[in-house]
Order: sequence, then structure tokens, then C-alpha cells
Amino acid sequence: MKQFMDKDFLLSTDMAKTLYHDYAAQVPVLDYHCHINPQEIAENRKFENITQVWLGGDHYKWRQMRSNGVEEKYITGDASDREKFQKWAETMPKLIGNPLYHWSHLELKTYFGYEGYLNGDTAEEVWNLCNEKLQQDSMTVRNIIKQSNVTLICTTDDPIDSLEWHKKIAEDDSFDVQVLPAWRPDKAMNIEKPDFADYIGKLSAASGVKVTDLASLKEALKNRMAFFAANGCSVSDHGLEYVMYLPADDAEVDAIFKKALAGQTLTKEEQTKYKTAFMLFVAKEYNRLNWVMQLHYGCKRDNNAFMYNKLGADTGFDCINDYAPSAQMADFLNALSGNNEIPKTIIYSLNPNDNASIGTIIGCFQGQGVAGRIQQGSAWWFNDHKTGMTDQMISLANLGCLGNFIGMLTDSRSFLSYTRHEYFRRIMCQLIGGWVENGEYPADMKSLKEIVEGISYYNAVRYFGFKL
Repeated sequence: MKQFMDKDFLLSTDMAKTLYHDYAAQVPVLDYHCHINPQEIAENRKFENITQVWLGGDHYKWRQMRSNGVEEKYITGDASDREKFQKWAETMPKLIGNPLYHWSHLELKTYFGYEGYLNGDTAEEVWNLCNEKLQQDSMTVRNIIKQSNVTLICTTDDPIDSLEWHKKIAEDDSFDVQVLPAWRPDKAMNIEKPDFADYIGKLSAASGVKVTDLASLKEALKNRMAFFAANGCSVSDHGLEYVMYLPADDAEVDAIFKKALAGQTLTKEEQTKYKTAFMLFVAKEYNRLNWVMQLHYGCKRDNNAFMYNKLGADTGFDCINDYAPSAQMADFLNALSGNNEIPKTIIYSLNPNDNASIGTIIGCFQGQGVAGRIQQGSAWWFNDHKTGMTDQMISLANLGCLGNFIGMLTDSRSFLSYTRHEYFRRIMCQLIGGWVENGEYPADMKSLKEIVEGISYYNAVRYFGFKL
């Protein structure tokens, strides 16, 4: 029996161990998509206790605590941080097979030197150990990032953001990790939302362009894209419930937009026509700016009406949407391809059943002399566990070119989540090492080194064109 989480955790063959320890573990981390707060980096925040790091806003953990019968008081309520940590510790032993068990223990081991197991009985020991360590200067936000061997971070930022914290970080020569904005214009696209007109007013103020119609909306967005680009942005990101493709001419879309600004109710067809026009417009702009477009879709959000009314969005009540939009995704990219205006694109679906369709779609639009120009994104959200990561890479290998894959991202709000890159790299090396051990790929160490280090780090550096 192997020891729990030893140096060869998740690595069962000699080749897997070699690939991980000699190659994957030696290269830095590039976190090209996350949700951390740049203000906390600029101010070099120091956390008071482990609950603030682990449970403040982590709806992954909140879901599991609810599944374990923990009262909401100890999750998002007014219980003390110590009480909340205790309830999380008591939940942990039940999570056999869940990535949260692995992630949590990787974080405890990597950042706090804890080699034991977290449960209700050890909670006090772990609480004291972590909190004592968190008071050290080595555990400020910036030092955690440096300790994690991170070279660059892309945050997630609304078009109206002032980017003041990114500017302050860039101007601070004492911190050499790049923290760049990523453009997330969901609020300008979500025309069905009740606060849409209010948001467009804020976009008008930020851009200096009074938005009254489709043409002025495009001008305002281009203005803000130029501002983001001037502050180092070269990556966009979209959270889509589904991929839509229902084209309409500018006159019709303009009428739909004005109808929404007037507070009138739109039909589903009108919403889709506007969103299609919006996505086609921004995609063409990304191509002009040489930005990367990320498309995250397949999530059905806010399913528990009672809890949503109490807590709001992003509190742990989302699920996988079974809508598989392979035809619409192909049509969307095909519409851009007519004038060769597809930007470099990363496609993520929350539904693992979409792996094969994505693998075949991306193959239709490769080329232009760019390796992996259209990417299938890493296993996302509900899929970033051992099975999900393995299935995504196997599907990509079967249908595409795994050697050009740009690998893992944290997609997290926590500064301790960089261990997810280690978790991914171990799983990737176990998979590739198994193929070599089974005679499905030669023990060509030069090629294997290039593949493993590329997926771990260098492919993303080349793909995004970051200057490191």
C-alpha cells in the first residue's frame, strides 16, 4: 500500500515518476485564467486565519458542507471563523474520491508543512499551525505567489474597470510577477438581465461614448478594449450559458438593443440575435488586436431559488447544462472564417459529453501557421478532478494534438490554488507515462520532455505571446 500523498502521489509507473519529477515539476506556473482580486496583490494582503483563505467565497467547499448537513450558519452565516473551519474539517473525511480532499491536503503540505490528515479531531492542531504560519511575512499574498513559482497571472475584469490595481502592480519594481487584466464583457452581452440598461450607462461613463444605439455600443467597447490593451491585456473571456448562433442584420439588432435600453421585454429569439451579433463583433476585434478569445459555456446557474434569494449568485447552486451546441459553435466560427477573422480561441464546456464534439470542431479551424490555434480548454469547474482531466486529455489526444495543449489554469479566487497545477501535472504524467510503459509511445525522452514541459508551461507562453 502506498503512503498517502507521498512524493509519487498519483504516479504509479517509473516513466510517470520520471516525467513528473524531472520535467513537469521543474517548470514555472502560468495562470492565464483566474478570479483573484488584484487589489489584494497590490496591497500584499496578509490573511488573519485559514478560514479567510479557504472558506471565504469558495463555493466548491460550501456545496460539500451542505451535502454533509452543515447548517448555513457555519457556511455563509455569522458563525466564527474557528467554528466554520471546524465544520469544514468534519466534512473532509467524507470526501473520499473528491478533488477537494486532494487539493486541501496538497495546500496544507505545500504551504504549511502539514503531513497529517484534516478531520474533526485534528482541526485544532491544523488551525493553530496554519494561523501561526499565516502571520509570517513568507505568507503574504505576493510571497505565496512567488513561492508557487508563478510567472504571470491573468485576472478577470469588467470593461468598465479602472484597472487601478493592475497599474499599481506594474509600477512596483519590487514585485516581478506580471498581473495582467483579462477582458470579461458578459454584462454588456447579457441583454436579458434587469440591470442591463443601468450597466450600459456605466459603460458610457467609463468610455466617454454616450451609448444610445448599436453603433455607439461598438464604439464604446472598442474604446475600452484599447484601454485594456494599453494596460497589457491580450486575453478575453466569456461566460456563456450556451453557444448561440442566430444572425441578423445590423438594423434588426439595433432595434433590439434600443428596445432593451427602453426597458422593454425581449423574446428569446431577440436575445439570441443580439448575443450573436455581440459575439461576432468582439471576436473580430480580438482578431484585429491579436487577443485570445476564451469561451466558457455549459453552466445552468442559480438553481435553488430559495437560497439564491438569500445569498445571490456564485454561492454554490450551479450545475451542468445538458445543452451540447456543436452545430452552433461550428456555425459561429465558420461565420468568422469567411473573412479569416477567427482569433486564437479556447473552448471550454462544463459538460464532459462535449469533449468529442469540441475535439472535432477545433480541427476544422486550425492553421495560419499557429500551433494549436484553436484549443480545447482544460477540464473546467465540475470536471477538474482526476477522471475529468484524464478524459479531456484522452479525447484531445484521440481527436486532436495533445502535444500543443496549453494545459492547466486555476480558475480560482484563492491564492493557495496553485497546487492545482501540480495536481494536473501529476495526472498528465501518469497518463502519458502509462502510454509509454504500454508501448503506445516510444521512450523518446527528448520528445517526451518537450511534450510534458510544453503542456505544463511553455505552450501557454508561446500561445498567448507573453513576454516573460
